This record gives sequence, C-alpha cells and structure tokens, in this order.
Amino acid sequence: MREVVIVEAVRTPLGKRNGGLSTMHSIDLLGAVQSELFSRSGVNPSEVGQVVGGCVGQVGMQTMNVTRNAWLTSGLPLEVAATTVDAQCGSSQQATNLAYALVAGGVVDVAVGCGVELMSGVPMGATISSGVGKPVNRGYWEKYELTSQFEGAERIAKQWDISRESLDEFGKLSQDRAIQAWEEDRFGSQILSINAPDIGEDGEPSETTRTISRDEGLRETSLEALAGLRTNMPDGVHTAGTSSQISDGAGAVLLMTREKADELGVKPMATIVDSCLVGSDPVLMLTGPIYATQKLLADNGLQMSDIDVVEINEAFASVVLAWEKELNPDMATVNPNGGAIAIGHPLGGTGAILLTKAVHELHRSDKEHAIVTMCCGGGLGTGTLIKRL
Repeated sequence: MREVVIVEAVRTPLGKRNGGLSTMHSIDLLGAVQSELFSRSGVNPSEVGQVVGGCVGQVGMQTMNVTRNAWLTSGLPLEVAATTVDAQCGSSQQATNLAYALVAGGVVDVAVGCGVELMSGVPMGATISSGVGKPVNRGYWEKYELTSQFEGAERIAKQWDISRESLDEFGKLSQDRAIQAWEEDRFGSQILSINAPDIGEDGEPSETTRTISRDEGLRETSLEALAGLRTNMPDGVHTAGTSSQISDGAGAVLLMTREKADELGVKPMATIVDSCLVGSDPVLMLTGPIYATQKLLADNGLQMSDIDVVEINEAFASVVLAWEKELNPDMATVNPNGGAIAIGHPLGGTGAILLTKAVHELHRSDKEHAIVTMCCGGGLGTGTLIKRL
C-alpha cells in the first residue's frame, strides 16, 4: 500500500431547496469544484489517472455518468476517465475512498474523489419512477422489512432511548455551531463561490447571475421554537429541526501518492490513513457510522480519545446521539462547525463535502486525526480516517 495524501479539497456553499443554486445544472456545479482543485493546487489536470464521483439521483441531468459529463463540460482533459458510483447518502465518500484505493493500490498515481446532488432539480426518490420496476421485490421482503430512513431514525431513537428533548438540543447545537463558524470565517479556506443564473420572466435561467458564497440553510432558533414543530411521523420524535435539510451542493478532493506530491512540488494537507465501508441492519438502516468508526479505530490501534475532529452526517439527530452512546466521544470535537441539520445534506455530494470540512478544520484548529463517517440507505456505513500533515 502506497501512502496517499490529500493535496486539495473544496466545496460549494450548500444551497437550500429552491434556493440560490437551484438554477444550476448538476454538471456545472460539479465541474466547478473539479476545476477548482487544479486552480488552487497548481497541479495539471492531465496528471489525474481517474475521477470517481458520487451521486444518488442518477436520473435526468444527473444520469449518463454525471462525473464524466461535469469533467468534460469544464474543459478538463478528455483522456482522463471518470466513473459515477451510488452508495446512497455515502456516495461521494465511497467515491473518494475508491479513488484512494486506486492510488494506494498502484492503479493510478493521482485521482479525484467528488460528488454532487442538485435536489431542487432532481428530487429525492426521482429515480423510483413508474413502469420500470421497483428497487426491491418479494424476495427482499421475505428476508427484510422494507423501512424508510424516517422510520429507521425513529426506531434508533427508541432503541437507544433518545428523547425528543435531547434531539431538539442537538438540533439547536448544530445551528449554533454553524452560525458561529460563519461568523468566525471558519469555512473561508474551503468554499468556492458559485455564480448561479438568475431566473428570467419566462421562468428559465437567464444570462445574468448572482453569487452564492454562503451556506443557505442556517437559521437562528430556540428550544421553544423547536419544541413547537410537528413531528415527521405520527408519534415520532424527529422534526424538520432535527433532520437534515434538502440541499444543493458539490465537493471534490484531489489525491495522490506522497512521492507524486514531492515530484510535483505540492504540499499535502493530510494523509489518508484508512477507509472502510461496512454493512449494518437495513431495517434500522442508519446505524452504520457506529460500526464504521469502531472498525477504523480497531484496525489502526486508536481510541476515540485519539480523534480530534469527527464529521458524522446529521441525517437525523438520533443517528449522531446513538453513535455518541456507543463511542463515548468528546462531543466538542464532533461536527464542531455544525452539520447537515444546519448546513444541509445534498445526498451524493455530502461525503466529499464532509471530507473537505474535516481536512480544513484539522488545519484551522492545528489538530492531528479526523474521522468522517456517514449512514447510508439500505444499511451501510462509510468511514475515512485522515491525519493532518
């Protein structure tokens, strides 16, 4: 295994549903962060061996290999191949983990991991259309109960005895931390501002643009306000204030061997120590981060106290709070700048975005180790362990 380093990582601001990025085409949004990797690092994009991207809603403008189409639309070298993968919400983290494996295994010396989701244009569930068959059949139902992520989140809250009050407190914490992060310019080094088309009188994107440079999901709240929200499900405990936001966004990470970085004269930001993808109960569905984190720690001889920054996707507050009960972390290190409840969760783009947040936060706070982990539909957990250089 060759040492693999992160040379650059960048993300877009996350746009709220039908917000500032909603007029974009997915390939333009993803292509913007792909191109920015080379503008910032000075690396010639022809050095890249392969690009691996993540996307969940692979239909419409996100079909026909959105990763490749974004690369070509940006004018990047046509000789560089690209693949789009689907690991549900963990798609772009798994894409980056696969890019890491390509470099570590000697297939290529340089790779890009990335991902995008424009949920305003390609709504969640858009791939499940009538007339082309259903994702699962009777054979699946005979083995597993088919649940939604909303149901999984509620069952996790019940199994780990997590109260509505605890969920609301975490939801407020996410918002408070994200607001503080923006007030202190903690995201400045990782954000690429996007010039998005305005909508003309005909309802179509116009020639004029507006600049989106800030995450749009942030909102001041209170425990009283959160307590007054209706629940997602009857007799449930989660609300919109304790669930991830539907969002638009993209992220990208440039990887290479340490030797290649030295040859090109670029300074690495971090090394990828290890990665994993684990299976978990598909009925509870969202417990994967527990097992992914445990595996990364065990395989690398580390304790939770050795981890300085954790980015765990806030699909629902119960996912993080159940993980907390099992791992017993210092919660000051967990999503220190807010997570998907406050900032958003553009499905297939979130993994690369969380990796970007983690590596930049290690440098900002002068810390050493970070873990990024996500729950995924169908019962999966992604994991990446990185170390600042």
